[in-house]
Amino acid sequence: MEVAKMAKIKENHLVKKQNVLNEIRANNMTLQELRFFSIYLSKINPQDLETRIVRFKMDDFRAVMELESRIKIDYMKRVTDSLLCKIVNVPTGRGGYMAFQLFKECLVDVDDNGEWFVEIDAHDKALPLMFEFKGKYFSYKLWNALRLKSPNQLRMYEILKQYEKIGERDLSVKELRELLGIDEKQYPQWERFRVRVLDACQQALAEQTDIKFTYTPHGKKGKGGKILALKFIIEKNKDYKDQICLEEFIQTMKDEAEEKTEQEKEKDKGSKTAEIVGVYRGLDCGEKFGKLSDDEILELNQRAFDYLMNASRTDELGLLDQAAYVGKQALYTNSKKPKNFYSYLVKAVGKNYAEA
Repeated sequence: MEVAKMAKIKENHLVKKQNVLNEIRANNMTLQELRFFSIYLSKINPQDLETRIVRFKMDDFRAVMELESRIKIDYMKRVTDSLLCKIVNVPTGRGGYMAFQLFKECLVDVDDNGEWFVEIDAHDKALPLMFEFKGKYFSYKLWNALRLKSPNQLRMYEILKQYEKIGERDLSVKELRELLGIDEKQYPQWERFRVRVLDACQQALAEQTDIKFTYTPHGKKGKGGKILALKFIIEKNKDYKDQICLEEFIQTMKDEAEEKTEQEKEKDKGSKTAEIVGVYRGLDCGEKFGKLSDDEILELNQRAFDYLMNASRTDELGLLDQAAYVGKQALYTNSKKPKNFYSYLVKAVGKNYAEA
């Protein structure tokens, strides 16, 4: 990857984001990936295309993405591949859209001093969304994105921050779900959506960011009084917790990671493995499923997590829900009577054969 001018960390860490980029449907990014994208935007100079390539020290990248301290190339490939697979769909204005990746290239390597680094470059098609724009954008200080604890919270902040100067924003519930990346099957009941999304975001933004909001039902209601739209009132917030700069955030994440000793990590790993295996052994999914090894069960649990995460079914992330998902796939696999039960089950979990 050729570097014309390497983007350097700026002291103010200001994120400038075009409105059109902020209005694009969330693309299944995890909290760590959304945070990484905000940091990327804070490191580039939108008026200087040559700053498109950003380099992170490996320790900093691990802290931002909340990865383990040891460098595992195979796992790093999964992390960087996920970043490179993030797709945006930009409306054409004629009812169609153009789809492309946010990032086109990632380099993980060792520099001349023997230090590992991660270097990432924006996709050529995405450059107009990030560089050389003159109007219709908003900005915020990076610290606002660093302490938020879920993708919904970070996206809600950006969705409302864009309208801070106006002071209010009207959104249909459907549009809000799309902007947050919440599938219609997630939180289908209004009360659960209100508590898990709206109220949780309201509390988080009031505690951790420079804006706060209230919301009320807006406009006509659907059948049975169903709430179809919301009005958000957006205000400046001075009661947030102390600001944190990027360097402090990274150091805090490093310190938290180092608090656990290797012995504690092994103990946690063993305890977690026993918990996972115990739950799966309790599933009634037939004789072949009962004969799976512990390692095979752990692999199925990881694949269930990966599928549910990529499918934006984040409310099903958790051991019991993942086990239930795998159990459903196991029963489906039994019905197909494959020659290799485990191999077929792995594919079923990864592609959700049971619900296809």
